[in-house]
Amino acid sequence: MEDAIPRIELQDTPDGRVVAVRGAWTAADMTSKPAWDALTAQLQSLRRQDHAVRWNLAAMGKLDYLGAQVLWNHWGRHWPTQLQIEPSQRAMLETVAKFTASPPKAAPSDWTEPIALLGRRALGLVDHAKGLVRMVGQLLLDILRLARHPQEGPWRDFSGHLYHIGATALPITALVGFLIGVVLAYLTSQQLRKFGADAFIVNILGISLIRELGPVLAAILIAGRSGSAITAQIGVMRVTEELDAMRVMGIARGFRLVLPRALALALVMPLISLWTTLAALLGGMLAADISMDVTPSFFIQSLPAAVKVANLTLATGKSIVFGLLIALVACHYGLRVEPNTESLGQGTTASVVTSITVVILVDALFAVLFKNVGI
Repeated sequence: MEDAIPRIELQDTPDGRVVAVRGAWTAADMTSKPAWDALTAQLQSLRRQDHAVRWNLAAMGKLDYLGAQVLWNHWGRHWPTQLQIEPSQRAMLETVAKFTASPPKAAPSDWTEPIALLGRRALGLVDHAKGLVRMVGQLLLDILRLARHPQEGPWRDFSGHLYHIGATALPITALVGFLIGVVLAYLTSQQLRKFGADAFIVNILGISLIRELGPVLAAILIAGRSGSAITAQIGVMRVTEELDAMRVMGIARGFRLVLPRALALALVMPLISLWTTLAALLGGMLAADISMDVTPSFFIQSLPAAVKVANLTLATGKSIVFGLLIALVACHYGLRVEPNTESLGQGTTASVVTSITVVILVDALFAVLFKNVGI
């Protein structure tokens, strides 16, 4: 039984060191844990020895494809420079070498790859920008067509989008606005109390909520809630080939799909923004009453003097722009969806991320351009 144990023996000869392979290198004899652990330890110790050795397989008892694979892998999938082997063993090793895939070589680092990646991203961005500009132009033409022939307008779709985008979003926008107002009032009160400037909480809440947070919060919520739904709806129409059917029937996609959604969002966004702002002011007013004893009557009386009407006008204008941009981005990504479910998911995700990013960028642009309005 000892002769059947797979093992290697190092022999020093006048011609140099010889690695003698002995035992049965078969699956039946190598798969037992003690034999495999001992053989693995021997092979690992041999890796640290001088590689310019001669291999002698003539004394090997048995050899099957598992044993040949172990030897071939240990040799680095290359034949040793000095090898004494029987013809049958060589034939088996050649078979293993023929059907063993070489390890993949590491691709050489290319300094042009980052530049090429940047170029591809830039071209993709330009392609998206061209598509959005084309959609804006088509939307303007569709608005002119609607003005000339209002009886042909998609009014049923328009009213449906008003309900689904606007009315159903009122609870969540009110809740988020109320909580934001409470949090902002509590955090502000901690600082104002140190300086005895309790009354100025009306100015801070009024300006921040009416001018900035109300419209931006409403736009972000609508982008995540309704923008994703618009992209998914149009994307499913692509998957089910409804868009192709519309093209065959001569139905303008922009007039039937983009126009009602854009008009609905442009109309409903200022209303949702106002609704969110009122809920946030309510939450801030209650928090100010609890934390700073600023009564609701004082809050309501001081608010018109603290916040000029120009801030409300600016917030309304921003909300209209936000609604149009969210609708255009959502429709743009929906029309670019490929007819498969993976592209639908990717398009919906990209639509939400892009819409929120565009809203924040445009809000920053408004803040810079109209920094002297209402302040």
